[in-house]
Amino acid sequence: MTSWLAFAGAAVLEIVGCFAFWAWLRLGQSVLWLLPGMAALAGFAALLTIAESPLAGRAYAAYGGIYITAALLWGWLVEGHRPDGWDVTGAVICLIGMAVILFAPRAMPA
Repeated sequence: MTSWLAFAGAAVLEIVGCFAFWAWLRLGQSVLWLLPGMAALAGFAALLTIAESPLAGRAYAAYGGIYITAALLWGWLVEGHRPDGWDVTGAVICLIGMAVILFAPRAMPA
């Protein structure tokens, strides 16, 4: 359960942090948007470290499914672009992949 919460929080912080750069570079907002954006990206990185995985790469790979889903939700809730059936299907596939990566039974390392 800790991984799910860490991934969800990390996804929100990563999207907020990246959106701050988007707002500055693409929407003409002040460069000051980068300050909270960089803080959000630092929080994102810190949250990924508490995922229940002994390997960073595996945790990052599993996180991808949550991030994709959160990005589609951001697009819908913040930018007003409702995901279509293909978006939802892709997100479900990614979440299944995330679950396989994170929760597959593995032998204990020697």
